[in-house]
Amino acid sequence: MLYESRKKRQMKNLDYAKISYVEVDGIDTADYPDFCDAFISYAEYDGREMTDDELDTLNNDSDFVYSAVESHLY
Repeated sequence: MLYESRKKRQMKNLDYAKISYVEVDGIDTADYPDFCDAFISYAEYDGREMTDDELDTLNNDSDFVYSAVESHLY
């Protein structure tokens, strides 16, 4: 239980400067300007593929997802 709690805390403290190669899926231009269905499907963190839990944490940051959508489209 303690391990799980520590692991969750670490995931919430992602260093965004270490995130690269972000791939976005679920972009529907009919959703413009919200893009509410868009999500990060793949990203690398410090040179390694992010885990599903890390991607979930990242996808909970709607500002980051929206920024990634804008980068993808423009």
